[in-house]
Amino acid sequence: MTDVRENDAPAAHAAAPQSARRRALVLGAFAGAAVLAFTMAGRPRLPYDFLVSPAFADAPQGGGLDAFLALSQHLTGRSSFDPVLGRRVYEALLKSDTAFAQNVAALNTWLQSHGGVPSDTVTQALQVDQPPLAKTVGAIMRAWYLGLVGDAPNVQVVAYERALMFDPVKDVVTIPSYCLDVPFYWTQKPGHA
Repeated sequence: MTDVRENDAPAAHAAAPQSARRRALVLGAFAGAAVLAFTMAGRPRLPYDFLVSPAFADAPQGGGLDAFLALSQHLTGRSSFDPVLGRRVYEALLKSDTAFAQNVAALNTWLQSHGGVPSDTVTQALQVDQPPLAKTVGAIMRAWYLGLVGDAPNVQVVAYERALMFDPVKDVVTIPSYCLDVPFYWTQKPGHA
């Protein structure tokens, strides 16, 4: 007669390497994205103007909520967002930047005329010609991925557990349920140092 625990042990040990492989894959993807971001930062803009992105061709015009959500979908590659969170992010960005609605409209127009620019290189392409629009793209991405809007000391948290930064590792990492201090408190030197 065999012990049931002995038969179950290989299955338990088989899950550990799979989990380790998944973690290694996620970490490798993050490392690759970081390397790509740093190597692409100094490269000249590529001529993507001849391409047309049919997915963005019908985007709403102007700088309203619908136009913001369409722009966010293009930049993040998401097909949809929670409507309540989308409104919260949009309203916080409107309050933090008086030119936000105009910049959303300008970004939508720019993306329609530069339809082939991949979403991960939009900021790089805008950096040279239109820095305010590049800054708006950064603010939008920061709001969706980190859940933060505004600059210190007036940073507003608009999302925490639903921030997009947790999606790639949600099957492995538990989202911390509390914060010990203000956002990014760990980046500041202690008072006694």
